Amino acid sequence: MSLRADQLYVTKWVPRGARVLDLGCNDGQLLAWLRDNNDCSVLGVDVEDTAVLATLQRGVDVIQQDLESGLSLFEDNAFDVVLQLETLQQMRHVEAILAEIARVGRQAIVSFPNFGYWKHRWQLLRGRMPVSKSLPFQWYDTPNIRCATLHDFSDLARRQGLEVQDRVAMHEGSRVEFLPNLRGSLAVFHLTKL
Repeated sequence: MSLRADQLYVTKWVPRGARVLDLGCNDGQLLAWLRDNNDCSVLGVDVEDTAVLATLQRGVDVIQQDLESGLSLFEDNAFDVVLQLETLQQMRHVEAILAEIARVGRQAIVSFPNFGYWKHRWQLLRGRMPVSKSLPFQWYDTPNIRCATLHDFSDLARRQGLEVQDRVAMHEGSRVEFLPNLRGSLAVFHLTKL
């Protein structure tokens, strides 16, 4: 089983033996990898039938639930790490889900398409909504309803009582060091409670 480069990068921040909750777990591939290679106790949450079935087929426990309804199923600090990879931009109530992540987890790892990426900016300057590898949808059929840059999310995380431990911009699987907000198409944050 091979992970995407951004998922492989995320595994560096998950401690061995951690209790991990993945919000929007998709096919459960990352959770299966963490279970098999990092001795983690894992649980996924996804709303889509196909995602839940694929996750179960990997032998990973999963709950079918819409994240917008909150995480009331879980006690405070029930998990060591909460993942929300490339789904935050699809949430209507971003502040509420971040508050819930901070409540149920000791750490969080969040990723989302970086709307500050230069190609996205260029398309907007040309009068078009961005379409790219990280934003593959047209404006009329996109599941993305929130647009953020690395700086925007850093500010929101602080207001939500989360401290940014590390912040990475990636492009096509590689970490971007120079002008990350401009050159990175994907933002990845490692957060802890203040």
